[in-house]
Amino acid sequence: MAASSPAILAIGLITATAVALSAAPASAAPKPTEAQLRAQLKQLNSKVDKLIEQYNLKRVELAEAQEAAKTAAAKLAAAEQTLTGAEQRVADIARLRYQNGDPSSLPGFMLPTDADSAALLEQLTAEQQALVAIVAKARDDKKKASEEAAALTTRIKADAAKVDEQRDEAEDVIEDIKDKLEDLIPYGTGRNSNGTWAPELPTGTDNITSRTRLMKAQVEKNFSLPFAVGCFRSGSSGEHPLGRACDFMMSSGGAMPTAANNALGDRIAAWAIQNKDKLGVKYVIWKQRINQGSGWRAMSDRGSVTENHFDHVHISMN
Repeated sequence: MAASSPAILAIGLITATAVALSAAPASAAPKPTEAQLRAQLKQLNSKVDKLIEQYNLKRVELAEAQEAAKTAAAKLAAAEQTLTGAEQRVADIARLRYQNGDPSSLPGFMLPTDADSAALLEQLTAEQQALVAIVAKARDDKKKASEEAAALTTRIKADAAKVDEQRDEAEDVIEDIKDKLEDLIPYGTGRNSNGTWAPELPTGTDNITSRTRLMKAQVEKNFSLPFAVGCFRSGSSGEHPLGRACDFMMSSGGAMPTAANNALGDRIAAWAIQNKDKLGVKYVIWKQRINQGSGWRAMSDRGSVTENHFDHVHISMN
C-alpha cells in the first residue's frame, strides 16, 4: 500500500480536529466575579439615584401643577361670582330705568321733567354701560379660567403617569440590585447536605467561629454601620462566649437609636433573616423580639434599653 503523502496526512489531521471540536459540548458562560458584580451594582446605584432625582423633580412639578389648578379653579369661581353679580346689577338698572321712565327701555313714554329723575337716569345709564363691560370681561375671564383648568387637568394626568412610570422603573432597578446583592452572599462553612450545620470552634484573635466572622464581614460590607460591632464576650451566657454571636450597635449604648439608625437596624435584622440559610444564622434579636426563622415573637422585659435589644441588633449563629 502506497504511503500517504504529507498533504493527505495534513488534510486528514485538520478534518479530524474539526470533527472533534464540533463534537465537544459548548462550555457555559463564566459566572461573573464579585468584582464584576460590584461594578454592575455601582452602575445600577448611579442609575437609580438619577431616577429618584427625576422622580422627585416630577413630583415637585406635579405639586405645582396641582396648586396652579386650585388657583385656576378659584379664579373661575371668582369670575362666575363677578359675572352673576354684574348680570344681576344690569337687571336691577333696567328695572330702575323702567321705573324712571327711560324712553330707551319704554318707547313712547315721556322723558322725566324733573332734574333729579334726569340725573338718576344719567347715572344709571353710565353704570349700566360700565357693568356691560364688566360682564364681558367676566365672561372672558371665566372662559380663560375654564381653559386653564382643563389644560392643567390634562397636564396633571400626564405628569402623574410619568411619575408612576419613573417610580416603577426605579423599583425595577432596585429589585435588580437586590437580586445581584443576593448573588454576592457566600455560603457559610460547615453546612451539611440535610441543611444542618456542623459545630465550629472559635478561631483567630477575635475568638469567633468562621461562620460568625463571615456573617460579620457581610453585614459590614452591605451596610454602613454607625457604631462598633461587639462579638466575643467572656463571662456571659448565650452565644457570645462561644464566639457565635455579634451585636451591631445602633446607638452608643444605653440610648434609643435615632429614627435613621432604627430603620437601619430593621434592615439589618431583615437581611440576616433573609440570608439565614446561606450564612447559618440561628436567630436574631431586635427591639425586644426574637426571630428564629418562623417570624417575630415578643420577649419579656429585661429592664433596660440594652437588655431589651433596642440599641443593637443581635445575630446568633449555628
